[in-house]
Amino acid sequence: MVLAFRLTGISGTVAETRQEVLDAFNRVTGKGSAIAAPVDEVPKVLILTEAAAAQIEEEEVEWQKKGKYPLIVEIPCLDGHVKGKKTLTEAIREAIGVQV
Repeated sequence: MVLAFRLTGISGTVAETRQEVLDAFNRVTGKGSAIAAPVDEVPKVLILTEAAAAQIEEEEVEWQKKGKYPLIVEIPCLDGHVKGKKTLTEAIREAIGVQV
Protein backbone atom coordinates (compact mmCIF):
# COMPACT_ATOMS: atom_id res chain seq x y z
CA MET A 1 0.00 0.00 0.00
CA VAL A 2 2.79 2.41 0.89
CA LEU A 3 4.49 1.79 -2.44
CA ALA A 4 1.27 2.40 -4.36
CA PHE A 5 0.76 5.74 -2.61
CA ARG A 6 4.40 6.71 -3.12
CA LEU A 7 3.91 6.27 -6.87
CA THR A 8 1.29 9.05 -6.68
CA GLY A 9 3.56 11.32 -4.63
CA ILE A 10 2.11 10.57 -1.19
CA SER A 11 4.65 9.55 1.42
CA GLY A 12 3.97 6.89 3.99
CA THR A 13 5.41 4.54 6.56
CA VAL A 14 5.36 0.77 6.71
CA ALA A 15 4.29 -0.28 10.21
CA GLU A 16 3.45 -3.84 11.16
CA THR A 17 3.52 -4.05 14.94
CA ARG A 18 1.27 -2.09 17.29
CA GLN A 19 4.25 -0.08 18.53
CA GLU A 20 5.34 0.81 14.98
CA VAL A 21 1.79 1.90 14.10
CA LEU A 22 1.51 3.92 17.31
CA ASP A 23 4.90 5.59 16.76
CA ALA A 24 3.94 6.58 13.20
CA PHE A 25 0.51 7.81 14.37
CA ASN A 26 2.08 9.93 17.11
CA ARG A 27 4.66 11.35 14.70
CA VAL A 28 2.01 12.41 12.16
CA THR A 29 -0.46 13.80 14.69
CA GLY A 30 2.24 15.45 16.80
CA LYS A 31 0.83 13.65 19.82
CA GLY A 32 3.41 13.45 22.56
CA SER A 33 5.58 16.08 20.87
CA ALA A 34 6.55 19.05 23.02
CA ILE A 35 6.74 21.27 19.95
CA ALA A 36 3.62 21.73 17.84
CA ALA A 37 4.16 21.82 14.08
CA PRO A 38 3.08 24.99 12.26
CA VAL A 39 -0.51 24.70 11.01
CA ASP A 40 0.52 24.71 7.34
CA GLU A 41 2.82 21.72 7.95
CA VAL A 42 0.24 19.51 9.65
CA PRO A 43 -1.07 16.83 7.27
CA LYS A 44 -4.78 17.25 6.60
CA VAL A 45 -5.52 13.54 6.06
CA LEU A 46 -3.99 10.43 7.60
CA ILE A 47 -4.69 7.26 5.65
CA LEU A 48 -4.53 4.03 7.65
CA THR A 49 -5.26 0.52 6.53
CA GLU A 50 -8.05 -1.11 8.49
CA ALA A 51 -5.51 -3.57 9.93
CA ALA A 52 -3.26 -0.76 11.21
CA ALA A 53 -6.24 1.18 12.58
CA ALA A 54 -7.44 -1.90 14.46
CA GLN A 55 -4.13 -1.98 16.33
CA ILE A 56 -4.54 1.56 17.69
CA GLU A 57 -8.33 1.79 17.85
CA GLU A 58 -8.49 3.53 21.24
CA GLU A 59 -5.91 6.17 20.27
CA GLU A 60 -7.65 6.74 16.93
CA VAL A 61 -11.07 7.27 18.53
CA GLU A 62 -9.56 9.62 21.12
CA TRP A 63 -7.95 11.67 18.32
CA GLN A 64 -11.14 11.79 16.24
CA LYS A 65 -13.14 13.10 19.21
CA LYS A 66 -10.83 16.13 19.34
CA GLY A 67 -11.83 17.08 15.79
CA LYS A 68 -8.30 18.19 14.87
CA TYR A 69 -6.23 17.62 11.75
CA PRO A 70 -5.24 15.23 10.37
CA LEU A 71 -8.56 13.60 9.65
CA ILE A 72 -8.27 9.83 9.67
CA VAL A 73 -9.45 7.73 6.75
CA GLU A 74 -9.37 3.95 6.91
CA ILE A 75 -8.94 1.97 3.72
CA PRO A 76 -9.13 -1.78 3.21
CA CYS A 77 -5.90 -3.77 3.06
CA LEU A 78 -4.80 -5.45 -0.13
CA ASP A 79 -6.48 -8.59 1.25
CA GLY A 80 -9.84 -6.80 1.46
CA HIS A 81 -11.90 -5.56 4.38
CA VAL A 82 -11.17 -6.67 7.92
CA LYS A 83 -13.87 -9.10 8.98
CA GLY A 84 -16.63 -7.39 10.94
CA LYS A 85 -15.48 -3.87 9.98
CA LYS A 86 -18.08 -1.57 8.42
CA THR A 87 -17.29 0.04 5.12
CA LEU A 88 -17.50 3.82 4.81
CA THR A 89 -20.66 3.45 2.74
CA GLU A 90 -22.28 1.25 5.39
CA ALA A 91 -21.36 3.71 8.14
CA ILE A 92 -22.88 6.64 6.21
CA ARG A 93 -26.01 4.66 5.44
CA GLU A 94 -26.40 3.73 9.11
CA ALA A 95 -25.69 7.26 10.36
CA ILE A 96 -27.96 9.24 8.05
CA GLY A 97 -30.17 6.63 6.48
CA VAL A 98 -29.24 7.58 2.92
CA GLN A 99 -27.88 5.22 0.28
CA VAL A 100 -24.61 6.46 -1.23
